[in-house]
Amino acid sequence: MIKFLDLQHINSQYRDELLAATTRVIDSGWYILGQEVSAFEKAFASYCEVGHCLGVANGLDALILIFRAYKELGLLKEGDEVLVPANTYIASILSITENRLKPILVEPDLATYNINPELIEQAITPKTRAILAVHLYGQCADMPALKKIAQAHNLLLIEDAAQAHGATNFGIKAGNLADAAGFSFYPGKNLGALGDGGAVTTNNPALAGVINALRNYGSEEKYVNRYRGLNSRLDELQAAILNVKLKHLDMETQRRREVAQLYLNGITNPLVTLPTISPGNEPVWHLFVIRTPDRTALQNYLTEKGIQTVIHYPIPPHQQGAYKDWQAMRLPITEKIHQEVLSLPMSPVLNNEDVNTVISIINTYEL
Repeated sequence: MIKFLDLQHINSQYRDELLAATTRVIDSGWYILGQEVSAFEKAFASYCEVGHCLGVANGLDALILIFRAYKELGLLKEGDEVLVPANTYIASILSITENRLKPILVEPDLATYNINPELIEQAITPKTRAILAVHLYGQCADMPALKKIAQAHNLLLIEDAAQAHGATNFGIKAGNLADAAGFSFYPGKNLGALGDGGAVTTNNPALAGVINALRNYGSEEKYVNRYRGLNSRLDELQAAILNVKLKHLDMETQRRREVAQLYLNGITNPLVTLPTISPGNEPVWHLFVIRTPDRTALQNYLTEKGIQTVIHYPIPPHQQGAYKDWQAMRLPITEKIHQEVLSLPMSPVLNNEDVNTVISIINTYEL
């Protein structure tokens, strides 16, 4: 069986380092907002080439806290509209509605799966206050175009970088491409913890200060609560694990890029549409996503041949029960993507023999 993602293999490489890090935390007697979190925040801010990083409980909270902080700063208010790609994972949209803001779904570019800047202008209304750009599958959205639109209309520009640790857009890293960015360290991410975790990055000290308080019950000083905050803190154990794994991230990213290049060069089946890399982008290939007209047939064929695949994502947000009032909405590009996409095995521990086996089997597939 060629696994879609072998987390056990990935993490076992660093077993001794991880055990030493977790032992250090256990022996320290300090488990929340201590030296490990502080060290990781500094290291990840440096990695993203950004001024501030704040560790939080998970990637969804990272986005929720960004919008919440902008509300506290008076730059957003309930009912304001946020433009967001229609084909994103539902967490992006949940972060908007959780703050009683209104998501405006914008169709993606079919080639890149990221939000289509050409469709954004027509979605802007007097209530539009922000754009949430999602770097889906590990490739940055068209940030120069989005920045131009945001500046022209005085909009906030926020990154959902949950899948894009280390990705660059014209040489600038994800996390430093907008006003603020949210990251996830869910175990399956390119930079994954051994549990949940997330972070916010920004160059705005005022925003960083508010998020720093909001994540800790709204408190800037113990037992003094300036805001109605949350309990959303990256814990010391996960921070220690991330401090270990961050050191190996670039090496793992390089291997992901090698695997992706093998797929791009080797898959020639005309029934399969390969991903497209936009000019100026260096993706980190969190996922390698193909499209095919009869996804079920191809997935079943690969399963029979011992190849695990995953669908990211089978149901678009506007067709989910969580947003029943959207179900009459028609978004043909988004719906086509969700009906056709299939994620192939992708990880830094995939060997060339397995990659070439996947390629060979896909090239023999026919309807």
